[in-house]
Amino acid sequence: MNKLTISFFTLAVSLVFSVNAMAQNMSKDEYKAAEKHIAAEYKLDKTKCDSLADNAKDICQAEAKGKNKVGKAELEAQYKPSKKATYEVGVTKAEADYAVAKEKCDDKAGNDKDVCVKEAKAALVRGKADAKAQMKTSEANATAKEATSDARMKAQEKGSEAHQDATAAKRDADYKVEIEKCNKFAGDAKDQCVARAKTQFGK
Repeated sequence: MNKLTISFFTLAVSLVFSVNAMAQNMSKDEYKAAEKHIAAEYKLDKTKCDSLADNAKDICQAEAKGKNKVGKAELEAQYKPSKKATYEVGVTKAEADYAVAKEKCDDKAGNDKDVCVKEAKAALVRGKADAKAQMKTSEANATAKEATSDARMKAQEKGSEAHQDATAAKRDADYKVEIEKCNKFAGDAKDQCVARAKTQFGK
């Protein structure tokens, strides 16, 4: 799943510096050709999954679907670059990673599986929160370039608020993971575990 674990912010930076140039040179025919290539790769990846069985096959299929969806989102961002398109790439990637991680959790049982699912959901929340914060910051910066100093300050505040919201969402998701881990204990041990988690995350 290496293709789906590329840092979103690395992707965002690469889009900022290269997508505009690529989009200007990408004709509709080239776009259609790239679209067909992505579809062909997806068909090939699905065929490879046919030799597998049980959960290994489910994981393989989830990886194939995720790779296909991310490829399509990246192509759209290249062909018609925009802040929203970059955001969609980040969200699609987070959802693709989540789908695969959730399938992998099926190999576990009991509390280990519950924790695995919570961790997968936490990663999804982090990915979406980062994508949203990146988009809001980009929008605020774009507005600031054409605004007065007062407006620029407000734009910076919006960017800061967006990152604060993302941090809060990610902390809440991580807190839920820690609470789920406490469920493997009982009695005082569980109470102490929950108390530690609440202290750690300021709950």
